Amino acid sequence: MRGDDPASRAARWARRRTHAAGDWPAAALADRKAGQTVSVVLPARNEQDTVGAIVATVRRQLLDRHGLVDEILVVDSRSTDATARVAAAAGATVVSQDEATRGLPRLDGKGDALWAGLARSRGDLVVFLDADLREFDAAYVTGLLGPLLADPAVAYVKGFYHRPLRLAGGAEPDGGGRVTELVARPLLNMFWPELSRVVQPLSGEYAGRRAVLERLPFASGYAVETALLIDLVALVGLDALAQVDLGERHHRHQDNQALGRMSAQILHAVWSRLQRRGWVDGQAAPATLLTQFARAADGRQVSTTDISVAERPPLRDVAAAHRAAPR
Repeated sequence: MRGDDPASRAARWARRRTHAAGDWPAAALADRKAGQTVSVVLPARNEQDTVGAIVATVRRQLLDRHGLVDEILVVDSRSTDATARVAAAAGATVVSQDEATRGLPRLDGKGDALWAGLARSRGDLVVFLDADLREFDAAYVTGLLGPLLADPAVAYVKGFYHRPLRLAGGAEPDGGGRVTELVARPLLNMFWPELSRVVQPLSGEYAGRRAVLERLPFASGYAVETALLIDLVALVGLDALAQVDLGERHHRHQDNQALGRMSAQILHAVWSRLQRRGWVDGQAAPATLLTQFARAADGRQVSTTDISVAERPPLRDVAAAHRAAPR
């Protein structure tokens, strides 16, 4: 194997840019801030059972105790439960996804909520966390911030972890990453082999420098993590990325039909980026309807979902267009 091929570059990157959350104590990181500000952003839809504990932990351990975090922002993504109220009571600033994107086309899903959180937060460094985490540990935040505060050449940090899949007879230690192993990882290895050593490409825990994040489009729905990784490599290069072992992740698992819709959105995001590289016919477009089947009393219930992927343009471009618009 040649030393300059993508697989070798990926292996060298992993040796240099893979860390553990325990490498970065909160107090030591606070000393490294050097005037930089940190925002923690959680997109949340119907997460009243978990979002409060996450916010309270970040506020108590990292904002109040160490001054490492300056802002905790929860983006309420059209929840129908008490998510917004619980998050606010725990100490977060809460903004609705629709309020944050007012005046722009309406988009659905996680990617749009993340973009809204980036638009409404203020930190020089932005940490994104999923709001369905159970047994949350503040080391998730310190681990993601560590490489950014320790090395100015690092622009973006992905978290990875063990994801046990709880079953009736026990748990499968790493069974929670089904879409990763069946869809995302094979695609990245095939078309972007330099990303082959990213352990958890679909993790919802990551952090980046605002100056870089504002230059990236955000794909709607569950395509956002895959699209960000691909676009980041093109924008800043592999060596500006790092990854951190966050230990173990406990969260609510999706059923197979939901995972199928997630997979279809990832495929669409990959297709669009292959088109931009000229690797597929630029005039062709994949179908956007996904038909699925579920067991019903009279046989099979058929459902069809539009899994098309829209994108918010880079925040920097939207802000520039807003400044240029006539008043």
